[in-house]
Amino acid sequence: MGVGKLFKGVAMLAERVKTFTESVIRGMTRECLKYGGINLAQGFPDFDPPEEIKEAAVRAIRDGYNQYAITWGSPNLRQAIAEKVGTYNGIPADPEKNVVVTCGATEAMIASLLATVNPGEEVIVFEPFYENYGPDATLAGASPRYVSLRGPQLRFDPEEMEKAFTPRTRALILNTPHNPTGKVFSGEELEIIARLCCRHNVIAVTDEIYEHILYDGARHVSLATLEGMSERTITISGLSKTYSVTGWRLGYTIASPEITDGIRKVHDFLTVGAPAPLQEAAAVALRLPDSYYQGLQLDYARRRDLLYGALCEAGFQCTIPKGAYYILTNFEAFDAGDDTEFAMRLVRDVGVAAVPGSSFYHHADLGKGQIRFTFCKREETLQAAARRLLTLTRL
Repeated sequence: MGVGKLFKGVAMLAERVKTFTESVIRGMTRECLKYGGINLAQGFPDFDPPEEIKEAAVRAIRDGYNQYAITWGSPNLRQAIAEKVGTYNGIPADPEKNVVVTCGATEAMIASLLATVNPGEEVIVFEPFYENYGPDATLAGASPRYVSLRGPQLRFDPEEMEKAFTPRTRALILNTPHNPTGKVFSGEELEIIARLCCRHNVIAVTDEIYEHILYDGARHVSLATLEGMSERTITISGLSKTYSVTGWRLGYTIASPEITDGIRKVHDFLTVGAPAPLQEAAAVALRLPDSYYQGLQLDYARRRDLLYGALCEAGFQCTIPKGAYYILTNFEAFDAGDDTEFAMRLVRDVGVAAVPGSSFYHHADLGKGQIRFTFCKREETLQAAARRLLTLTRL
């Protein structure tokens, strides 16, 4: 019997994959390559990581770190992570009991949800959101419930927040500093979230991948450090954004021993382990001096101001971000159709790729007047993009 006859009349795909599309962000990168544009869509730098990190990776390969590391992370890297989260985040961590090294923060998130969320339960997500969170909840068999961030300060309504919790709520995803808006959640907001998670016995999964990219005196606070949250928080971060190594795919989770054990089991059968030589280089990265992080923030502040100024001059409405490296703009001043049409017009006719705002909302209409740009690029790249964006008024 031929394969075609064998599957005739049988659904080829599982229902779960019919509820979401492939990544719009990565799709815009492909469109940018097609038109030879400047990629301000996907959040990866167009510059190299620090030289000492690259040399550490080469050295690790030459020194024989070319086979499997321990599934949940090399001892050297787990020790470096424990030192880092203890010093910077204020989270005590035992590298043997609380740390899992994953293939990027992306795997850390799905592994965490698969380890803690049951089919039929609910996961609270702040909106707008990074596009992976909804599909991650779906893949875990859960239903996402959305809480809106509104106004120039992107605040959530505490009453709406409280109503989002139901008897089926199992987890809450918090991303701070926030993609796509650049919001840094305040201490007051974190206290509200912590109280509700404790009251409803909910696990918090925090995506803190942009924790070192902050501006204008903003301070990063890890939710796990608040009262009652240490045992019910999974703290996620990684190397990609802070050290400009998005292609290395190195992330990690910090959680209680019980939760960590569950994440390790999922991770083991999901990916087996992260690249061994890059783990050794990551340990070097995590032990860079404070001057590195100070320089990182100054460099990104210049890039932020450059792109923000260009977007405002071109006619976009936007709020200056306090963290991360994105600017979510309103383009309704242009007679440009919806966000997808406008994004395609930008990359095709202007030569600048950005992300349609609808990909950050569960209802596309909520983002139809928005578009997101990233500024994790060389200043020369941003200046070239600025010149192109200024031609919009002449189209």
